Amino acid sequence: MTASIPSDGKMITRRLKILFITNWYPSREEPFKASWIRDQAKSVLLYDDVAVLHCTGPKARLKGRWRLESETDEALLEGVPTYRMRYRKSAVPGVTYLTYLWGVVQAFRRIVRAGFRPDVIHVHVYDAGAPAVMIGKCNRIPVVVAEHFSSFLRRSLGPLDLVKAWLAFRWTDRVLPVSRALQNAIERYGLGGRFKVIPNVADTSVFFPSPDVRSNREAKRILFVGQLASVKGIPYLLKAAARLRAKRADWQLDIVGEGKQRVEYQRLAEEFGLDEAVAFHGSRSRREVVEFMQRANLFVLPSLVETFSVPAAEAMACGTPVLSTRCGGPEEFIVEDVGILVPSRDADALFRGLDQMLDNLHLYSRQRISRYARERFAPEVVGAQLHAVYESLIERGRSRLRRRLS
Repeated sequence: MTASIPSDGKMITRRLKILFITNWYPSREEPFKASWIRDQAKSVLLYDDVAVLHCTGPKARLKGRWRLESETDEALLEGVPTYRMRYRKSAVPGVTYLTYLWGVVQAFRRIVRAGFRPDVIHVHVYDAGAPAVMIGKCNRIPVVVAEHFSSFLRRSLGPLDLVKAWLAFRWTDRVLPVSRALQNAIERYGLGGRFKVIPNVADTSVFFPSPDVRSNREAKRILFVGQLASVKGIPYLLKAAARLRAKRADWQLDIVGEGKQRVEYQRLAEEFGLDEAVAFHGSRSRREVVEFMQRANLFVLPSLVETFSVPAAEAMACGTPVLSTRCGGPEEFIVEDVGILVPSRDADALFRGLDQMLDNLHLYSRQRISRYARERFAPEVVGAQLHAVYESLIERGRSRLRRRLS
């Protein structure tokens, strides 16, 4: 077996088996959903063996209480073995959740019988924590929870969600929020845990600077990529764009993403007279998003709340400077050399930031920005951090066993 060498230079001679359990994951129905979880699985795959158990949600019509299927679509797999667990929806309150718990446990047993017994269970988001904790305790397997959910920052968790989060964080071996801002928000709820911040992945094998040189005579391209939802702050961006258009016409704003509020935002752009300055492109493939980011002169993130912002990290991996609001996670990695931060919910601040950055694009080095992103978010970097967490938990288990036997 060939050993792997992570970014810290330490030799990895043993590949562990890691089972991801998640309720969020790309699927045929939602091919772009939570693709950052698949990216993290691919980063783990650099050092360890990985399988994903995706719990797809309740189905009204399903033969049997639950069903486990192996994903066969390579476009969805991207090299990561993936199982889909489907479970039946019940008209009786509470029965659907019990069926979900039972289905996860039975799916785990079937995966083990197929030859994949995990050394560590890696849960994504607290709501998948309960069955993972049950499995971990019964099988003496350490469990970690990676947390991404913005509801902690938005203070919008309901009572049942708080109970699920308490159980997940209290009984798992590590909680891995993607930012300190998210960890602080979790703690403000009074929820404890053994925390370690590990960022999301920016796939630097895909997101990297383009060698193309753009003409200074072309319009400077401003880019937003994300879901068209209220939490992303698009109305503030459009208001800022209206002020910017009144001052200068040397730019074009590309909005890539889809959402229920797209029609509303398009109408707002028309009201602001931005028909020729703003283009809504809808959902695009990853390849197309890369091209948008490589062509962009400036990436803008007007969000009200972000636990991390994968698109901002991916834009930086392409060498594109970022203008972001102070909305949580991005404050921890957007520094002077790669972009600027402005207050959230403030169209005037966004206008001033855009105007300033458009005037000073020559101060930003695309190669320096890309290198900065690679050093923090590249798959080999994040994968090595996760492997270190897994190894520490296994060693802790060995130490406990030695103490019991001594």
